[in-house]
Amino acid sequence: MTDECVFCRIIRKEVPSQPIHEDHDLIAFPDKDPVAPVHVLVVPKEHMVNLNEAGIKDVPVLGKMLRLAARIANEMGVAESGYRVVINNGDDGGQVVPHLHLHLIGGKGLGAKLG
Repeated sequence: MTDECVFCRIIRKEVPSQPIHEDHDLIAFPDKDPVAPVHVLVVPKEHMVNLNEAGIKDVPVLGKMLRLAARIANEMGVAESGYRVVINNGDDGGQVVPHLHLHLIGGKGLGAKLG
């Protein structure tokens, strides 16, 4: 963890959040600037800047992030209608906070299909 990282500060309970889920590896909480009715951030507690820093040892927590996103989508009622899972990586990828995190976005039509 780093002293200045806002997500590390949330993990240390120095910055208030409203956790939807928290365990040994992850914390999930609503995005402070939601782009949809459901917009949750899933954040690993171990600080890594982005996917480029993730190594083979991080594969279990990365998989756990995806499974947690699916579980929260189900709990929040957007699993059936559909939702988006996004990881912004680096400046050109739109990453604002330099701590790896996943956006779970749903609860409305999300526009153009990507694939």
